[in-house]
Amino acid sequence: MTPAGSAGRTGSGRFAAVEALLAEAVAGRAFRAASAEVGTSTGAAWQAAFGALDDEGQRPSRLDTVFDLASLTKVLVTTTLAMRQVDTGLVSVETRVASRLPRWVGLDRVHVTVGDLLGHTSGLSAYLPFYRDHVGRAEFEAAICALPLEYAPRACAVYSDLGFILLGFLLEDAAAARLDVQFAAVCADLALGDLTFRPPPSWLDRTAPAGHDAWRGRLIRGEVHDQNAWALGGVAGHAGLFGTAPAVGAFARRLLASRRGGVRSGVAAPATIATFTRRTAVPARENEPSERPRPKIAPSTAVPTATAAPSFASATRPPILRRSPTPVRRSG
Repeated sequence: MTPAGSAGRTGSGRFAAVEALLAEAVAGRAFRAASAEVGTSTGAAWQAAFGALDDEGQRPSRLDTVFDLASLTKVLVTTTLAMRQVDTGLVSVETRVASRLPRWVGLDRVHVTVGDLLGHTSGLSAYLPFYRDHVGRAEFEAAICALPLEYAPRACAVYSDLGFILLGFLLEDAAAARLDVQFAAVCADLALGDLTFRPPPSWLDRTAPAGHDAWRGRLIRGEVHDQNAWALGGVAGHAGLFGTAPAVGAFARRLLASRRGGVRSGVAAPATIATFTRRTAVPARENEPSERPRPKIAPSTAVPTATAAPSFASATRPPILRRSPTPVRRSG
């Protein structure tokens, strides 16, 4: 399968093996479509798009195809806003969650900090399907804050959507602005391109479907696939961002340049980026190596970015509304 892109395929033949791998994955229906970029702090070295947005192959994926970026929201949006708020003094990594969110009460969690939420060491479970019977921030915040902690804070690291949902609420309060409003200002400041929550209707034709959602009973395209983020109105600290691979690459280049310093308008101060990309000493929970927190950027200056749309699945009727008390582990 030949990559199809709005700007064609760019880059040298040294990425031929990557192209072959992605093309094979599309042909094998591992995912419907993909867009990828590899670059450095100075520019893109290779870009390509694969697959199509429809079953018939009449709408090929392009470099400007918009994807639901899912948990990249945690890195691009929530972590970036946290770094910027550290720079402006609105929060610090040592800020206690209980000092900002009054519902976060209990001797078991009184010492949990913003840094613990960022490092997935807060004690919160990985995931719960709150969307089944909760809507909006007030209900989600009360439910998450009332959860029994799954482990002692900082005893181990467990990748947690719930922690980043809570962190998003805290950052909204600190800046007195919603996450989407804050991030839109970042995108304008850094000239990042097509990155946004709740994409406009004008993006729909070039947006990759995210598959059928059993709960909503329809094909999801142009609205967030993550059900908890959907119940929060499409804007949340753990998911909800949409964008293109080149826009993600532009962010990565800005981050690398900002880490070196000397840029007029950076993602954050070099010292702050160094703090946020330092590997934590807290170990991952046993048997969960994939959930170990890692640096947001690698020591190398090479920046790979890729987005993919899943293969379509048949829709089923939504399940009966009910609360699930059992935490579910997630790795991405």
